[in-house]
Amino acid sequence: MSTTSEVLESVAEERQAPEIDSKYRLIILAAKRSKQLQRGARPRIDIDPLKHKPTRIALEEVMRGKIFFKLNDGDKQAP
Repeated sequence: MSTTSEVLESVAEERQAPEIDSKYRLIILAAKRSKQLQRGARPRIDIDPLKHKPTRIALEEVMRGKIFFKLNDGDKQAP
C-alpha cells in the first residue's frame, strides 16, 4: 500500500514543467518558491532547512526540476 507522499511524488514525476527559457524566469520562480518556504512549505529536495536559507533551497529546487509551473498564453503574444 502506498503512502500519500509516495503517490504525490509519482504524480509529480509524471508531470513535465516547461523549460526555463531565461534567467529572469528562473529568478522569478525561485523567488516565489522562497516565499512559500518562508511561510512553512516543506522543501522538495533532501536538504537541511536549518543549514540553508530559503532562497538557496528554492533555487536548487527549481534547477533540479522539482518546481512545476505553467506558462500563460499571454506570455507569448505577438504585438
